[in-house]
Amino acid sequence: MMKIVSKGWRPLLVLLLLFIVWETIVIKFSIPNWLLPSPTKIFYEGFDGWSNFYPHLLSTVKLSLLGFALGLLIGLLTAILLHLLPFIRESIYPLLIISQNIPIIVLAPLLVIWFGFGLLPKMIVITLVCFFPITVAALDGFKQTSNELKHYMIMAGASNKQLFWKLELPYALPSLFSGLKISATYSVMGAVISEWLGAKNGIGVYMTLASSSFRTDRVFVAIFAIVTLSLLFFSIIVLIERRFVRWQLKGAKLK
Repeated sequence: MMKIVSKGWRPLLVLLLLFIVWETIVIKFSIPNWLLPSPTKIFYEGFDGWSNFYPHLLSTVKLSLLGFALGLLIGLLTAILLHLLPFIRESIYPLLIISQNIPIIVLAPLLVIWFGFGLLPKMIVITLVCFFPITVAALDGFKQTSNELKHYMIMAGASNKQLFWKLELPYALPSLFSGLKISATYSVMGAVISEWLGAKNGIGVYMTLASSSFRTDRVFVAIFAIVTLSLLFFSIIVLIERRFVRWQLKGAKLK
C-alpha cells in the first residue's frame, strides 16, 4: 500500500495541477458552461445529479462485466484452439487481424439491422473489442514456453495434455494477464459504444442525452466515470495477476 502511495502521488499531483489550470482559465476568460465547464462545476453536477446518473452507471458496469466475461471465454478458447491446431491457426489468424481493422462504430449499425436492439448486438460489440487482445496475448505466451523444459517433459513421457496444462499454460499466464488488462479497459469503451446503438440505460445513453441538450458538464461527468471504471477494472486484473503470477514478481524483484 505504501509503495502504491509513494509511486501514485506524482500523477495525482500533475492531475491536481491540471485541474487548477483548467479552473483558472475558465474563470479568467469567462468561458460559458455549455462550452467548457470548470472542474468544480463538473464535480458539483456529478454530486448533485448522482441519483439520476447512478442507474446509468450500474447498467454500464453490468454490461461491461458480462461482455468482458464472454470476451475472455471466447478469446481464451480461440487461443487454445489455434495453439493446439497449427493448420487452423495458419488459416484463421490472418482473418482475425483483418477483423480488427473494421471500425466498431461502422459495424455497430449493421449489427442493429441484423439482430435488433436487444442484448445480442451489444454483447457482440463488447466481445469483438475484448477477445482479440486476449487471443493474441495468450498465443504469444504459449510461444514463450521454455524449449528445454518442453524437451525434458517429453523425454519424461509427458502427454500433450500434461505438456499444455503443466507447462505451456503457466508460461502463458504473464502474457495472458497483459491481454486481460487491455481487454478490461476496452470492455467499458465497448459497452458505451453498444449503448449508443440503442438502450434505455447506460453511460452511453446518458452521454447522448447530455450532448444533445448542451449539458457539457454531464458529458464530462460521463467521461470521468468511464475513465474511473476503466482504471478500476485494470486495477482488479493487476491484483488478480499478483496472486496467480507470483513467480514472475519474485523474479522481477531479484533483478
